[in-house]
Amino acid sequence: MAHLGGQVGWNDVTVIGKKGPKTGTHLKSQSEIVAAQKKGLAVETEKKYEAGGNKQHGGPSNATKLDRETEELKHKTLDLQVGKVIQQARTAKGMTQVELARTINEKQQIINEYEQAKAIPNQQILGKLERVLGVKLRGKDIGQPFGPKK
Repeated sequence: MAHLGGQVGWNDVTVIGKKGPKTGTHLKSQSEIVAAQKKGLAVETEKKYEAGGNKQHGGPSNATKLDRETEELKHKTLDLQVGKVIQQARTAKGMTQVELARTINEKQQIINEYEQAKAIPNQQILGKLERVLGVKLRGKDIGQPFGPKK
């Protein structure tokens, strides 16, 4: 054996380090744990709380709920009455769809969709149409003359 602080002879063996895992290291594989137990080292195992429970990559919890969903979701389109009012006001002013579109800086297709009540209502476009056509398109009194608020 090694002598601390004394003379070391030919028959003495100095152990600098021992093979095997250092204390406080974590053994990952089953073979490393078995090897450490065979060497007579103390092996302590811990079970981590909710280990491997990564919720981000689990199966979608709402998948069956979504499959059972029967409600059809659609965008709210413009009321047919509003489309008729736009068309009547435009023809009363003697404008074509192209001229009206150019006046409010939109495409002719937008005017066509609004007149057919196929468009998703955009408050900005409705405001432009109200000002150019002089007719209310929003609120209770649709079709009434549009004027500044009093």
